[in-house]
Amino acid sequence: FFFFGGNGVESWKINISSKTDNPNFFTSCPTSQPDHHKFDMFSTFLPRQLICRHQIIKRKIRALNSRGLLTPGEAGQKAYETRVARTSQGNSDNKSAPSKSTKGGMETFLSHAGLHHNNHGNNTEDTNLNQPLCPPLDFATTYERPPDSDYGPNGLVYGRHSNPTRKILEETMSRLESWDGSAHESATLEPKAVTTSYSSGMAAIGSILLALEAPLTILYPDDVYHGVPTLLHDVLSERNGIEKYRVDFTNLQEVEDSIMKASQTHKEHQNLVVWMESPSNPLCRVTDIQAICDLVNNLKPSVKQRMTTVVDSTWAPPCIQQPLLLGADVVMHSGTKYLGGHSDVLLGLVVCSTLTESGQHIGPRMHTVQAAMGSVPSPLECWLTLRGMRSLHLRVERQCNNAMELAEFLNNHQHVTKVHYPGLENVYPHYDVAKKQMSAFGGMMSIEVESEAMAMAVAGGVGTIRRATSLGGTETLIEHRASIEPPERRYSPPGLLRISLGLEDINDLKDDLNTALEIASEVVSE
Repeated sequence: FFFFGGNGVESWKINISSKTDNPNFFTSCPTSQPDHHKFDMFSTFLPRQLICRHQIIKRKIRALNSRGLLTPGEAGQKAYETRVARTSQGNSDNKSAPSKSTKGGMETFLSHAGLHHNNHGNNTEDTNLNQPLCPPLDFATTYERPPDSDYGPNGLVYGRHSNPTRKILEETMSRLESWDGSAHESATLEPKAVTTSYSSGMAAIGSILLALEAPLTILYPDDVYHGVPTLLHDVLSERNGIEKYRVDFTNLQEVEDSIMKASQTHKEHQNLVVWMESPSNPLCRVTDIQAICDLVNNLKPSVKQRMTTVVDSTWAPPCIQQPLLLGADVVMHSGTKYLGGHSDVLLGLVVCSTLTESGQHIGPRMHTVQAAMGSVPSPLECWLTLRGMRSLHLRVERQCNNAMELAEFLNNHQHVTKVHYPGLENVYPHYDVAKKQMSAFGGMMSIEVESEAMAMAVAGGVGTIRRATSLGGTETLIEHRASIEPPERRYSPPGLLRISLGLEDINDLKDDLNTALEIASEVVSE
């Protein structure tokens, strides 16, 4: 039956076996529509012979309402509240409770990077369930002061000290680097790390050294991003109370000997920094992070200085390597690379463990340096990095696959003398270490050809691949490293080319490099 009223149409389905030919079946309709839970208006519509049946229907409907019949909206709200309650109680026996997987839900967390929702009880104090599905971009540099002059513990004062967009990025990174494999706990509990962000990767490196009391000694790898020794030699040299030792970190005995030598030679120093880079730039050397951290912990009773282990994990983002879980005190990233992932960000990140003594020591000092020095990233850089992180796991997976296939192809190429890639079993010397501490072998590789001229010719002969510095973007890049390193500290072999794999079709990349190698061979043999 359809009942037409002055304000619209109400439709009710009633199982009535009686029939009527009464032309006056419908009487005049009331001017206002009734509540959909009430059916008193039916008495004005039904003929006399159906009034008794109408009364029976009313009693049945009232009985259903008395048993808690829910509207669709009420059902949705009740289901949401039930899920929040079950998640808060940690009911692991419930079928909808979060489960553990190989990567513990990190991919899901990354896909939602920057989104702070009350979904699944992640933030039960937040009652705003109509939030945007995009992190906020807050450009403000200053904030209004309350009338009582009290900003409060979480109040915003000035952009150099704090920014909402930057805070979201830092909190996201803290969770990623301390992610322990439990989707529920890693996403809801306090992270076991604190993060500070900077205007570049080099600003992050410099801030780490400034946060530790001078004089200090630093041990760094013999194969390392050339910006590190440049910073140490040209800026933070001996006149600033910093002594430096270059060490082969793939040799545990050499690391131990260097630590003991440095601690004895510079007894007046307060800090000794053990700086690792894994995989290294550009030779892709993999340091056994856990073994080095264990060594440092074992030597602490014999060393006067406070020792801090730092890992530059720029080449291995959190979805494939987490140094803090291997015992490191600090991990840093150039967010310009894989985290941003689109060659449009300049940013650095430092993550300090809250579970180690040295991590707890340096963490608050990093915040002090960040605010005092002011080398903070812009809100837009933070927002772009968060945007990039939402596809990080997918990009890195494709880049790692491309790198593995290209490394195998080039390892058998007649014009390539050597391939540096951690995933080449029976070829790469640190394959077992890489397999142990990384879930994939990375998207970076280097190759060597017979001469510097040959290397430059290969770079000149590519078409699909782009000649550029940096790494981690969607496009594949190739670079002759030795020619951009300071001549007095050139470490890369003259015939080495560094390759950052992108997202292209791997067959296109193979064809491009094969053509470039053939052209280079012809050019240098003329």
